[in-house]
Amino acid sequence: MIITGFFMLIGWIVSSRLKGKFKKYSEIPLSRDLTGAEIARLMLTDNGIHDVQVISVEGQLTDHYNPATKTVNLSAAVYNGRNAAATAVAAHECGHAVQHAKAYSFLELRSAMVPIQNISAQVINFVFIAMMFGSFAVRGLFSMNTALLVIIGCYAVFALFALITLPVELDASKRALAWIENRGIVTPQEHDMAKDALNTAAMTYVVAAIGAITMLLYYVMIFLGRRD
Repeated sequence: MIITGFFMLIGWIVSSRLKGKFKKYSEIPLSRDLTGAEIARLMLTDNGIHDVQVISVEGQLTDHYNPATKTVNLSAAVYNGRNAAATAVAAHECGHAVQHAKAYSFLELRSAMVPIQNISAQVINFVFIAMMFGSFAVRGLFSMNTALLVIIGCYAVFALFALITLPVELDASKRALAWIENRGIVTPQEHDMAKDALNTAAMTYVVAAIGAITMLLYYVMIFLGRRD
């Protein structure tokens, strides 16, 4: 509970910083006066991608690229925004579309792991619920060591998925920043603001990866301790 609480606190701090920076940079108009949607479509066209749609979705910071539907989904603030924050987010999500078009290995690996990640989440939820209600006190169901091995296996999947996500996100940001600079979309000052916003966003994935690895090691230590 302490470990979970600690990483929830760190995650909340990073998320708050991200929202603060997005709000700050959203108040600074972009010199090129382009919306996030216009920037996204321009970046896709420049990379020879013509089968991906740019659409608006509800929510705040709900921006994402969906490889299954080939859509760049931008929140209203990013879709209609004419500022450094909207530019950074829109270009970043298009960076994922470019990765998909170029068959970026880490993106393909992450996509392949999504079903495994989902199944692992369902399995670990069942195990924790069963432990909560004392099902493991009933002999013949399965032992605590077996339960721990299942938990370790699930957290190994979570940790691997989180680690694979890091290069995917960092590469998307790298592609985004290089394109907006080379295309002359931003001034040097706006480029620095966009980079700062994306670096802060990347920290959320770093925290998630460290948290998943820590929980994996925690249950490995419990399992080894029981064996000793």
